[in-house]
Amino acid sequence: MAAPMSNVDEIRDRVILGEFGVRNVHTTDYPGNYPGYDDTWDLEKFKKNFRIDIVNSDENMLEFDMIGIDAAIANAFRRILLAEVPTMAIEKVFVYNNTSIIQDEILAHRLGLVPIKADPRLFEYRNPEDQEGTEIDTIQLQLKVKCTRNPRAPKDSSDPKELYLNHMVYSGDIKWLPIGNQADVFADAKIGPVHGDILLAQLRPGQELDISLISCIFINCKDHAKFSPVATASYRLLPEITLLQTIEGEQAERLKRCFSPGVIEIQNVNGRKVAKVVNSRLDTCSREVLRHDDLKSLVKLGRVRDHFIFSVESTGILPADVLVTEAINVLISKCQKFLTELDAAEMD
Repeated sequence: MAAPMSNVDEIRDRVILGEFGVRNVHTTDYPGNYPGYDDTWDLEKFKKNFRIDIVNSDENMLEFDMIGIDAAIANAFRRILLAEVPTMAIEKVFVYNNTSIIQDEILAHRLGLVPIKADPRLFEYRNPEDQEGTEIDTIQLQLKVKCTRNPRAPKDSSDPKELYLNHMVYSGDIKWLPIGNQADVFADAKIGPVHGDILLAQLRPGQELDISLISCIFINCKDHAKFSPVATASYRLLPEITLLQTIEGEQAERLKRCFSPGVIEIQNVNGRKVAKVVNSRLDTCSREVLRHDDLKSLVKLGRVRDHFIFSVESTGILPADVLVTEAINVLISKCQKFLTELDAAEMD
């Protein structure tokens, strides 16, 4: 059972989930707001309290805790991940031949949303005044597929997979056409679609696609969602569940069912079934327990205000941990730009 908090500490550090509302959602830890509390911002104090803990990590998924910061900074970091980490995507589509049933503009939209595996850090920003790209800022791809009948198909077959060749057009059919010296510079990069099994179109004999995908331009998601490097980037506050008194027997069993699996466990204490909070992190904060009149006064639900659980899922363009690192670099550059402008304003 957690130690009781003073009322002021609770207001400053916890968001409280009540039966009919959520309390303490606004920030109150600014200087002079509470007598006896020194809430002036201090760099050394921030360094001592701030930390990042990696919880789960693989190539495309990363879960980590960011502890000791304000919600505004956490949200700025999330928005940078969504929209300001530079990536590359199909920007221009030149259709030379499309005899499929899909209209050119619909097909172009589909192609634009296909994630392209190309490290944007190896390229440069393209000058808006340049009409044509170069090997340092542009990638060129091609999609050329023609459907024909399969001469070896069984005579009694009605399965398109047996009757036709190349009747399913996938993202794996998109091929990279190196520009300039790209073949040598990016020999080991394996530039192309991240996933080769994205269905783009279905063809029938005689139908074909001949498309040039010009310019996977080095840009960011402010211009279009297709440039977003993440499938999702979100955060939530760490849940906190406090049992105000011992709960046992049938009440303990009901309490366990009110929360997500793994949050509450039943332990045997001197022959009694006693409920214990083992992992509040797994809770979804559904507040189901507050529907039980005999339980709602025995449990206190809250969230830790400065403990953010981040989940980042990459589209595969770059590993999730690289995206987080790049987002931090973008945030640093924004801060440096702001400080520079402040200095310039003071000089004026």
